[in-house]
Amino acid sequence: MKLSELKQSGHWPTLLSAFLYFDISFMAWVSLGPLMVYIAKAMNIPVEQKLTLVAIPVLSGAILRIPLGILADSIGSKLTGSIAQFVMVLACLYAWLFGLADPQQVAVFGAILGLGGASFAVALPQAGRWYPPHLQGVVMGIAGAGNMGVVLDTLFAPTIAEHFGWQGVYGALLVPMAAILAFYIVAVRDAPGSIKRIPLAKYGELLFDPDSRWFMFFYFITFGGFVGLASALPLYFTTQFHATPVAAGLMVALIVFFGSTFRPVGGAIADRVGGVKSLTVMFLVVAACYFTVSQLPEGPAPQGAAGWTLTELPMIGWVAVLLFSLGTLCLGMGNGAVFQLLPQRFRNEVGVMSGLVGFAGGLGGFFLAKALATSKGMTGGFMAGFLFFGCLALLGVAGLTFVKHRWRTTWGAVSGARI
Repeated sequence: MKLSELKQSGHWPTLLSAFLYFDISFMAWVSLGPLMVYIAKAMNIPVEQKLTLVAIPVLSGAILRIPLGILADSIGSKLTGSIAQFVMVLACLYAWLFGLADPQQVAVFGAILGLGGASFAVALPQAGRWYPPHLQGVVMGIAGAGNMGVVLDTLFAPTIAEHFGWQGVYGALLVPMAAILAFYIVAVRDAPGSIKRIPLAKYGELLFDPDSRWFMFFYFITFGGFVGLASALPLYFTTQFHATPVAAGLMVALIVFFGSTFRPVGGAIADRVGGVKSLTVMFLVVAACYFTVSQLPEGPAPQGAAGWTLTELPMIGWVAVLLFSLGTLCLGMGNGAVFQLLPQRFRNEVGVMSGLVGFAGGLGGFFLAKALATSKGMTGGFMAGFLFFGCLALLGVAGLTFVKHRWRTTWGAVSGARI
């Protein structure tokens, strides 16, 4: 694939707009993760409840993806994306001006932020419909790389909160949100023929297709793992290794950087060697990382300090950073690989399937964060949560082994792309 071919195909302003829309939406969606230490400081709630609160936007984003996908098919992705961004601007404006007084308000605010996660069902089909099948892997990877917004969240949010308070983070976030909304309204275009009303029965029909359930399961593992870790790791590092919130944010920024930036690489690799083969390798690496992380002991607590700074963090903490970085790199590439395969199988239903698969991915993120919260609450540690998701990754390998021959000899042979 040549860069010139990508430039000559499709509509690059829409691709750029979809990337920016997903990026800023993702920033708002996962913002509670790096800020929960500050927001909940006066609420006196346990770690497991904090992890549950940061999981609420993830669950909400999963649930909202289907109605947002339906709306995008009915009235157009441009109008749907514009409305969703405007609502998030209002929610962040409220948090900046009035704050969040108790866990119930945090939960409601998090549910509204779920619109950011639901942007997946709008932005990716919006970009993908402009491009031919053999470019779907890289195009979906570029649009989906907007999830790098979590890198900016974890990199800057704790530092801004230290100096201006956590509400100041949302004040700062409003500036790029408003700018990107304005650019999106001006630059984006719906692909010809993309606006068509799809009945709810279509979703039920596709759910009965076994291939759709396999795609949902694979994305439950890849995207669910990525967004679940992005939301939970700031609290994990402050609890397990006694890092300061700023140090934890910097470490998580490094970790999720790999998952975000390598999503297009995963799509490009899948275009070249096949999505099934690349996903199999990625699942195996992810499982190994989860299993190893589950065995890491708790780090030593600092004497008379609020927490370890980045330069003071014990070596065991950096071992965790290395393992999580490798794991999220493969999860990010796995996201790209799934969406290299999806348009080949469901070319005419890509909008509906993006909603269903995106729902499963968001649900996976909620379950990962919730599994870690439950593990911490019931056992005092995080081992059980990581072991559970490591086993899921191995089940993903088994699933790929089960379907690969049928996929390659049926719709894979027809599509002309590597499966």
